[in-house]
Amino acid sequence: MNNEIVWHAHTVTKSERAAQKRQKPCLLWFTGLSCAGKSTIANGLDQALHRLGYHTFLLDGDNVRHGLNKDLGFSDQDRVENIRRVGETSKLFTDAGLIVMSAFISPFKSDRQLVRALFPENEFIEVYVSTPLAVCERRDAKGLYKKARAGEIQNFTGIDSKYEIPDSPEITLDTADNSVAQCVEYLLSYLSKEGMIAPSVTGKKDHLHLDAELQC
Repeated sequence: MNNEIVWHAHTVTKSERAAQKRQKPCLLWFTGLSCAGKSTIANGLDQALHRLGYHTFLLDGDNVRHGLNKDLGFSDQDRVENIRRVGETSKLFTDAGLIVMSAFISPFKSDRQLVRALFPENEFIEVYVSTPLAVCERRDAKGLYKKARAGEIQNFTGIDSKYEIPDSPEITLDTADNSVAQCVEYLLSYLSKEGMIAPSVTGKKDHLHLDAELQC
């Protein structure tokens, strides 16, 4: 790094921004295979928290590649850089006092650990969406898995590129056995228990009128 570049502390602190929003900032990092349900659940949680009056932002893998990371491909090197940039962006959002959701395959343990290391203890919440590969393939309306198995798509996670299962994620969700609403309710309960949001939200059902279906 250039020695002339220095860090400038903000006058308004992270804790002050969070207090204004009446929440504790954190990053929920959704990881899992393509079509596991990461984006659907993250969107459902974002919707529920917004209805409850919390300040959030969602970073989705495909959306980020339309802009911030449009110069990156899917080689192992580019995947690492993709996650590094998203981690740094997520940190900026949490510094603003937000509850952030990131939905990325992020197949490598080392990359997820790199992002975790950016955050204070308990502020990085790894959410492993553990939906089995066979279920993910059945949901794949775009036919990406079929193309990958036919060799038409290279470096496709779960087929010819490995996915490293998290060793000890804070949360594990299997969408083969749970609906979007059930997953969101569990996540809300976790955030409430950990003090990220007020405990009074637990048990409220009006925020769970979600019409999303798990799909790819």
